[in-house]
Amino acid sequence: MRCPYCGFEEDKVVDSRISKDGNAVRRRRECLKCAQRFTTYEYIERIPLIVIKRDGRREPFSREKLLNGIRIASSKRPISMDDIERVVDEVDASIDDLKTREIDSYKIGEEVMRRLKTLDDITYIRFASVYRSFKDTGELLDEVANLLDRKK
Repeated sequence: MRCPYCGFEEDKVVDSRISKDGNAVRRRRECLKCAQRFTTYEYIERIPLIVIKRDGRREPFSREKLLNGIRIASSKRPISMDDIERVVDEVDASIDDLKTREIDSYKIGEEVMRRLKTLDDITYIRFASVYRSFKDTGELLDEVANLLDRKK
């Protein structure tokens, strides 16, 4: 491990712990040259998941892309970054549970929307409008009406 402060390649592990979610090992390290401390995380290397897009293209699953999409949909809404990350973690875990190497993008979108429905109505509608590619205001109003019916 290269020290982020001085670049020296030798360090000692001061502390090791399992992360909060149990998916990583957090290690506190100390550089043997400059004595600066830094943190590293070790994750299990997963088999890359391929997302099948609507037009048939295939691309690697990107947690960051999913996180960014939800962040954009929730902009100027009272939703914390922790809530957004929790949604992404839950979707990621549900995809892992499928034990498949390829997944249709609509399945990911449905998982996200199911969780956003309980988190924030406006964020849900914003995400759904992009995900479902509403063609006109009628489709948007239908989705809002469905949401209101479920709330009753």
